[in-house]
Amino acid sequence: MTTATALPWAAPPARGPVRATVTVPGSKSITNRALLLAALSGTGGTIRRPLRSRDTDLMVGALRALGVPVSPAPASRGGKLDKLDADELDVGAYSGLRGGATVDCGLAGTVMRFVPPLAALADGPVRFDGDEQARQRPMSEVLGALRALGCRIDGNALPFVLHGVPGRPGGEVRIDASGSSQFVSGLLLSAAAYGGGITVRHDGPPVPSRPHIEMTVQMLADRGVEVNTDGATWWAVAPGPIAGGDHDVEPDLSNAAVFLAAAAVTGGRVTVPGWPRRTTQAGDACRSLLAELGCQVDLDERGLTVSGPDRLDGIDADLHDVGELTPTVAALAALADGPSRLRGIAHLRGHETDRLTALATELTALGADVRETSDGLEIHPRPLRADPDRPWGAYADHRMATAGAILGLVVSGIAVDDIAATTKTMPEFPASWSAMLAGDAG
Repeated sequence: MTTATALPWAAPPARGPVRATVTVPGSKSITNRALLLAALSGTGGTIRRPLRSRDTDLMVGALRALGVPVSPAPASRGGKLDKLDADELDVGAYSGLRGGATVDCGLAGTVMRFVPPLAALADGPVRFDGDEQARQRPMSEVLGALRALGCRIDGNALPFVLHGVPGRPGGEVRIDASGSSQFVSGLLLSAAAYGGGITVRHDGPPVPSRPHIEMTVQMLADRGVEVNTDGATWWAVAPGPIAGGDHDVEPDLSNAAVFLAAAAVTGGRVTVPGWPRRTTQAGDACRSLLAELGCQVDLDERGLTVSGPDRLDGIDADLHDVGELTPTVAALAALADGPSRLRGIAHLRGHETDRLTALATELTALGADVRETSDGLEIHPRPLRADPDRPWGAYADHRMATAGAILGLVVSGIAVDDIAATTKTMPEFPASWSAMLAGDAG
């Protein structure tokens, strides 16, 4: 468990069925891809309704370190020239990526996996480092692929120094991306800027979280980049220009699932406006998962509305492609009437923390009967009770923190040791959670 820097956050209990309309911030995955693609275009563009969080600030900081100008759009500045929590961000035109830079990855996988292939095109060395936990996250596949493309890199994990050279020729690389879809997306995003493009071939067990790769491919296609793929084992990006222009960011559907879960566990009703009819976001899978748990799920012109049942059903779910929903689903499973099996998620051991062990540890501490399997969790619900001397561990992981908040709605006395972990993707989570419980828009 991580050491909190502040007093534990007392998770507020629900005083009855939660009924609210909650507006969630933009998608981190889309925001950071849009920022990087606008930078690669060289001509820039405006990112509208971007997520404002630590992870996206880290991406902005990385691009700025490499010489890419990023600033609030003029209409959003309000007289503050460096106010990055604006509703629009401008990525400006520039000439050449700058070496001699240091990139702070924090704990952001999208920064540590997406930015090195871009930095490989800079005119000098770029140093990468991040939080202590980030130094444990897998990087060897990305760095090995860049070495195969001719890059000189000092180190095999954070911290490392990548020696950038403009005009790299590109080529074909073979990697095992079974640990993270980000290994593939990171190489694809910058591939068109390499002289011969890049072909990525996957050699290993099935790639997890493939919707995130589909998101990458779609966003590249929207910028005029040619991508060929079989959708599972190889992806070929042709060299060529990346179109600049503006991008509208969708609401973050995985973060939205946390608020919808409040309706599920309290028998309430929560609506998230602006839910897209069509999307590549993995979080859209929460619709079918919540329905399988016994909720009523309706998508209409108002958005997505979830109405909770009197009792939640257990669930047998393969979450391989939507692993980011696992902490939310595990919290719901611990409150269900029957046993649940969550499978296909061995790769979660390499996320911000080992999420499988973290969930098993914290749910067991509340009294649940949880068993780790080789690729997931088996959860047998039992009456839950919080220990006043032991807060719920966030492990510096935003999704572990929000899972504790969900359980705290109906389990009295839960406190989360590090609610600040939510700043990774939801900087205003505690206020939004309280507003939801008051029946207001978050």
